[in-house]
Amino acid sequence: METTSRVGAQGAPLAPSTSTAEGVPAARRTVDGYLRAPFPWYGLDDAFTGPRWLMQVGTAADGTVQHGSTGHGEEPSIRPAADDAQEKERFAVVVTVASSPVRRSGDGTGVLEATSVSSAAWLAGSGLLSSTWPAQLDHSLRDDWLDQQTETAFELADDLSGPAWSTLSLPVDGVPTHFHYRESEYGWVLAGAGEDGAILGAYGRGMSAYGLGFAVIKDITTYEQG
Repeated sequence: METTSRVGAQGAPLAPSTSTAEGVPAARRTVDGYLRAPFPWYGLDDAFTGPRWLMQVGTAADGTVQHGSTGHGEEPSIRPAADDAQEKERFAVVVTVASSPVRRSGDGTGVLEATSVSSAAWLAGSGLLSSTWPAQLDHSLRDDWLDQQTETAFELADDLSGPAWSTLSLPVDGVPTHFHYRESEYGWVLAGAGEDGAILGAYGRGMSAYGLGFAVIKDITTYEQG
């Protein structure tokens, strides 16, 4: 992928947030990483009045914060949805990615690829998959399924002009902004350019993307921790 990479310098990953087997995102519930970011964080705008919670940040090998996610609504579970529980979940996760050109790694051992809207699309697509577990899938096979689906999400993110994507205009700090948008049986994913050196992605289930708006988070400490 030209502008999106899961691997930075010498194997340093640009990776999505991960989840534990119990459905609670790993390394979550601390605001410290968010406060170190050199870019603004985005979340849903004030029209959303439900719960807001932190997830986790992704960092480069030198500790620089590259991206992170904030959650809104009901925290998703990765338990099998045999009783259609997933269909009842209502959440939206906003992914903020630092906009960066091709650059040398912090340790000088390689080159980090540029981030782009495709980067946000892949992180959002992978994030949606991390909260999905098809009811018919055996626990022991989930890792294989996740690897396969994550590779598909990567390929889709590399082809934002392809037939899998449509366009959607949503407000970002009140300004209509162009997003790439797609739906799947597991939920929806979108990605577009933000402002102030940030790129936006989002994914969700049970909440329509068409009615959402995004805004810079004025105080990240207001998001739930624990």
